[in-house]
Amino acid sequence: MPTAIRLLDETAAHAALPALCDIMADCVQGGASVGFMLPFESRDGEAFWAGVARGVGAGEIMLLVAEVDGRIEGTVQVGFAPMPNQPHRGDVKKLLVHRRARGLGLSRLLMEAAERKAAENGRSLLVLDTATGEVAEGIYERLGWQRAGVVPDYALFPDGRYCATTIFYKNVGGAATAKS
Repeated sequence: MPTAIRLLDETAAHAALPALCDIMADCVQGGASVGFMLPFESRDGEAFWAGVARGVGAGEIMLLVAEVDGRIEGTVQVGFAPMPNQPHRGDVKKLLVHRRARGLGLSRLLMEAAERKAAENGRSLLVLDTATGEVAEGIYERLGWQRAGVVPDYALFPDGRYCATTIFYKNVGGAATAKS
């Protein structure tokens, strides 16, 4: 199966909205705590993804997709920290892989590309949060991310149950040093 990781510009992000909405709906319906609640259908993600596409156009977000046989099956974002004292930091958001494409290594490929592209864009520190005890937590650990801690009852699963969240960080662009 030919697999490709692609960085989308704003035009490509808008064109990818149906596939991105489908992936998000599949993940939410599968129980992923990614900010949305059940019931959730593909069309429910349109406003969110349109906002991401605008953020890509504004240079605030990098949006990567994983394609298998030419079809978008996964995605991840890196949001660039907006505050003047954080030009070196990025936030990894919404690593999503459609259930039909899991087990193909797409999460690893997406994260490696996100780390590389973030470093190329001057980001040396990346942070993310994920549901504690879920599969993604183990993925981040295997990829060398460092656990900063766990926040209990941070969010909800799509079915309304409370969910603890684990915060991770990774240095991707050399040693981060404070200027005095």
